[in-house]
Amino acid sequence: MQLGTVIGHATATVKHPTLIGWRLLVVQPMDNQGAPDGEPQIALDNLGGGKGDRVLVTADGAAVREMVGSNVTPARWIVIGLADD
Repeated sequence: MQLGTVIGHATATVKHPTLIGWRLLVVQPMDNQGAPDGEPQIALDNLGGGKGDRVLVTADGAAVREMVGSNVTPARWIVIGLADD
């Protein structure tokens, strides 16, 4: 799990069948000091995160597959919580 900041959203006219109905957010992972940690990632979201929100994301493949309900999803990152300010 890692904190990140939503920097935007992605739009796809054609999605893998396991991604239909999911919002795609562009999330910048952050380190312990609040500095960017690597490149921005596309994360699935069903919690309603928006630009500027701090979110808790995970790249745990088992968690992503369980939430999506498929063992063949191409998704890697998923939003699992919204951080309180």
